[in-house]
Amino acid sequence: MSPLEIIAVIISVIGVTLTVKRNMWCWWFNFAAFVLYAYLFYEFKLYGETILQFFFIVVNFYGFYHWFKGKQQDHEIRIEPIAKKTVIFQMLLAALGGLIFGLTLKHFTDAAVPMLDSQLAAFSLLATYWTSRKHIATWVLWVFVDIVYVGMFIYKDLFLTAGLYAAFVGLAAFGWWQWEQVKKKQAHSHFKGV
Repeated sequence: MSPLEIIAVIISVIGVTLTVKRNMWCWWFNFAAFVLYAYLFYEFKLYGETILQFFFIVVNFYGFYHWFKGKQQDHEIRIEPIAKKTVIFQMLLAALGGLIFGLTLKHFTDAAVPMLDSQLAAFSLLATYWTSRKHIATWVLWVFVDIVYVGMFIYKDLFLTAGLYAAFVGLAAFGWWQWEQVKKKQAHSHFKGV
């Protein structure tokens, strides 16, 4: 457990908590966490996770823009629906992308757990994209992805980060519940306004 890991964990918890609350500051804390974890994961030869942090940074700016634009239009951050066909297609795409990335890591790097690392990276990227689009499905995916992350980080002796991801499971479940409540309230407000 290094000071860098401790700081990254604290900033990550703040970022995810603000995301659950639909607070625009989440994007700035998440950005800082991605930068810190990119360095930490590189040190532990989790190259899929390292590269993922750079993708997260790009999607982070996209998410900030999308939330900011939506907030200017609605004066609040509205939760958006997603079609089941879209969910299935995007999950298959993530699995395929993870497989290709995993094979690349396996054959061209000394990655510690290339296939697991790459699949988690692919599905995390999808979940982050769904967060930027304000889909409740993001929280469902995060629950499952974070559970698997806990095991991988324990295997790599990143116990504090494993604890962080265990907390993320709870935060994702809470985010799922809270966004469902907001969705109901927004639907009710929309219905009353019609």
